[in-house]
Amino acid sequence: MSIEILMPALSPTMEEGTLSKWLVAPGDQVRAGDLLAEIETDKATMEVEAVDEGVVAELLVEAGSEGVKVNAIIAVLAEDGEDPADLIGRSATAPAVQDDPVPAPAPSPGKADVKDTKMKVAEPPLASAPAATPQTELSGRATRIKASPLARRIAKIEGIILEGLKGSGPHGRIIKKDVLAAVAAGHTQPAMASSVQMSPQTLIQPQILDDRVYAPDSYELVALDGMRRTVAKRLTESFMQVPHFPLNIDVSLDRLLDARRGINAAAPDGVKISVNDMLIKASALALMAEPDCNASYTDNGIAFHKSAHISVAVAVDGGLITPVIRHAETKGLAEIATEMKDLAERARTRRLKPEEFMGGTFSISNLGMFGIKSFGSIINPPEGMILSVGAGERRPVIGPDDELIAATMMSLTLTCDHRVIGGAEGARWFAAFKRFVETPESMLL
Repeated sequence: MSIEILMPALSPTMEEGTLSKWLVAPGDQVRAGDLLAEIETDKATMEVEAVDEGVVAELLVEAGSEGVKVNAIIAVLAEDGEDPADLIGRSATAPAVQDDPVPAPAPSPGKADVKDTKMKVAEPPLASAPAATPQTELSGRATRIKASPLARRIAKIEGIILEGLKGSGPHGRIIKKDVLAAVAAGHTQPAMASSVQMSPQTLIQPQILDDRVYAPDSYELVALDGMRRTVAKRLTESFMQVPHFPLNIDVSLDRLLDARRGINAAAPDGVKISVNDMLIKASALALMAEPDCNASYTDNGIAFHKSAHISVAVAVDGGLITPVIRHAETKGLAEIATEMKDLAERARTRRLKPEEFMGGTFSISNLGMFGIKSFGSIINPPEGMILSVGAGERRPVIGPDDELIAATMMSLTLTCDHRVIGGAEGARWFAAFKRFVETPESMLL
């Protein structure tokens, strides 16, 4: 009985990915634990390994293929005693990449029995995501209408009544192109279209350059990679759905910088504490001091998190990624510095595991090293707040005895989700954070 290798789910939210590289070829002997391929998601590239033994009979998806659906068949293995040549072209499942999927035909008599197997992530193994949603049939008032989910969604948006629409898919099934043809023919129902519940996806207008204004030969168009596409989609949805509001303060850094010099002088070889490491610790302790701010909005209620998992924005080629320092309130500065250095290095080469960049409860974005004085960030849902860190700089300030003195000051902006965080809660968090930064010894208590 042959073995079908399925596209693995490398994170709980993964729906598709890019098969960037095959590490085996047809005819290769594969054993459990052998590396099979490199799979690229929007955030990372991961090696996956086999869980069964056999000979590679056929690779169904070419290296470099994008949009490969989770649980789609990507390769077939021949078991002991089978001739790999007999299995070529005998997979009974629909293609791995398709715009408007159709139901897979039932295997015909005489075809080889096939069992499914999922590749597993080399380290650590992750639970596979649920199988792709099965095709549904729509029920009208008098007749049952066969239509794909994508066709149904487009019909709702455009105000197309599916009754009477002729489908060109298998067994008369209505698919995407049938609905688009009806739109082009002007068969829309304005009243119906206006009643459709709008979503960020339906409100976003096409982002293209008009050839009448920008000649095609006047610029170079570089295709979006998975990370850039995902960042654009998620941040657009966040800015449209989440009611953002900013809070701004300045903090004095002189005592924190003095403490940092002393800590680094006493630190073990190879450990160097950065200002950002100390801000991570201060943020985590402030979340513990003001637990109402360590929260996420959900349709079922407000989720108050028990630990501070701090996401830290790291710029990478093609976008950004936010590795997470988990339970930061329990970790010392040396541990945070060592962990952050490792995460940042692997983030830049897209080698983070999903659990290392998912599940944060609060974000920090620091542009101070670029000389940016202040800025505001877009919230990273479902987190309730994000802290934007500007550059530390010497400024004239009024001292405790009303004298003019020079101090190292930093401007910070806290962007809050108003569904979760009110102005008073955000102000209390900022007060706690400022206390930890301006009296760094309090972080030891």
